[in-house]
Amino acid sequence: MKLFAALASPFVRKVRIFAMECGLDDRIDLHVLATAPHQPDPALAAVNPVKKIPTLVTDDGAVLYDSGVITDYLNAESGCRLVPADGPARWTAKRQEALADGLLDAAVLCRYETFVRPEEKQWDGWIAAQTGKIDGALDAMAAEVSDLGDPATAETSLGAIGFGCALGYLDFRSPDKDWRGGWPALADWYATYAQRPAMQATVPSG
Repeated sequence: MKLFAALASPFVRKVRIFAMECGLDDRIDLHVLATAPHQPDPALAAVNPVKKIPTLVTDDGAVLYDSGVITDYLNAESGCRLVPADGPARWTAKRQEALADGLLDAAVLCRYETFVRPEEKQWDGWIAAQTGKIDGALDAMAAEVSDLGDPATAETSLGAIGFGCALGYLDFRSPDKDWRGGWPALADWYATYAQRPAMQATVPSG
């Protein structure tokens, strides 16, 4: 399998951690791209019509994109069942993934607005709206982080991986945001979860 990736992307990180936790990391060839929102990589554009990462090309040549689709595929391919097959547990896991992804969507949009867009064209109201979404997601994550189980155990879950990537991205791209002070339950959980080997192996850069 080939994974088109950028090492700074939290969505790529989610897929990489999921693959590691499921024992599939040695089957994935990481194809690191030099890409930007306004300058998609030609190799990526050749396989993915929406030109977004992560994109996974499977062993049989199928092209999968969107991190949630890819993690579902890896879950089925490995049989590790970090995503429950059905019932309430599945929808809880997928909702937790969507919650973390929603935080990341807002954080990435803030990054684009403040780093990519020229300063004279930046919109303070837009940034405030995305910040409100981030804070709302942190409220919801804090309310259920205890449901993820002990972060020190060998077991993990799709929700835990999503939460970990979301909080890690805030540290990476929004170091001035004191989310630990505002959401101490998340800080306590993350302090342990961030030490997992897969988390340590995928600390973002770039």
